[in-house]
Amino acid sequence: MSHKLEHELGGMFDVTHGAGLAAIWPSWARYVYRDCLPRFVRFAQNVMGISTAGTDVEIAQAGIQAMEKFYHSIEMPVNLSELGISPIDRQIEEMARRCIAACENHFGSAKKLNMEDMIQIYHNAK
Repeated sequence: MSHKLEHELGGMFDVTHGAGLAAIWPSWARYVYRDCLPRFVRFAQNVMGISTAGTDVEIAQAGIQAMEKFYHSIEMPVNLSELGISPIDRQIEEMARRCIAACENHFGSAKKLNMEDMIQIYHNAK
């Protein structure tokens, strides 16, 4: 779903897919990780090299933070402000509407997202 959310962001604001994905991914990840905690724990440990010390929630959160640190290390944004855009509510709602229309009944594997979820993820990414 982070890719689908970015497609609408890129379409409205003409940003590259990689930069837009880096800007939306942390907000999406923080919104969905509790719904698929084991997957985010594995990501944190196996991809980001986070130790097994701590609770699953702490490990997952550390993995998300490590991904943000990686994005910054390659000079990528981790939110919409760093991307240089500031969508207003009307634009956020339009992106969410377009995302719903483009999803064709595939609303995410980590967490099934509805329009309100998408709006919140865009807002959290500011």
